[in-house]
Amino acid sequence: MSNSSNRRRLATFLAVAAVLLGADVAAAAEEAVVIPPPVIDEAAGSGTETAIFAGGCFWGVQGVFQHVRGVESAVSGYAGGTAKTAQYEIVSTGSTGHAEAVEVKFDRKQVSYGRLLQIFFSVAHNPTQLNYQGPDRGTQYRSALFVLDPQQRKVAERYIDQLDKAHVFPRPIVTKVSDAAGFYPAEAYHQDFLTLNPTYPYIVYNDLPKIENLKSLFPADYRSEPVLVGKTKG
Repeated sequence: MSNSSNRRRLATFLAVAAVLLGADVAAAAEEAVVIPPPVIDEAAGSGTETAIFAGGCFWGVQGVFQHVRGVESAVSGYAGGTAKTAQYEIVSTGSTGHAEAVEVKFDRKQVSYGRLLQIFFSVAHNPTQLNYQGPDRGTQYRSALFVLDPQQRKVAERYIDQLDKAHVFPRPIVTKVSDAAGFYPAEAYHQDFLTLNPTYPYIVYNDLPKIENLKSLFPADYRSEPVLVGKTKG
């Protein structure tokens, strides 16, 4: 069993213990941060655009984006490494260059790349944590943006600079912006994990609060019915 699997099992055990001891589950996940929208965003357009986000365990990141209006699909997977090593147990060793990531396809008429970045930095994860998120440790849990074109890179880099200069976070943002060189969908049992396992302690403790934060901070962008990989394939 990989160290990452052991850590996730430990995190689940601790979550169960916390719930049994009456801990405040709503305060379990990383605190959401109210941040301004990007000053520079992509021009309004039509059609479907693809973006890749990495912010810790893909269960929660996928769950957040699946609840965003205008998102057509959000698939958990791996980015940053090669196809040969894009397997959960191998990625979990932290030696493949992969990060747990989510590929998001979105309707440009309904939501912009900049808006998705705002949600990503605000509620989906903590961009100041280097090579970890919450209980999960390792480079596979790093904060990263894998951009697909120069315009995405420009928007992402300018936004990170904007947020750092505004000191909206107590520490500098460590999110790395890299060119996308392939995205590899994760195993079927990882897809739609948050929706299919709402009582799983890790989800209850670490990820469901993110959905509530999305609903609270971005009410105009929130939709109650998530767009699921299973339904998309169906």
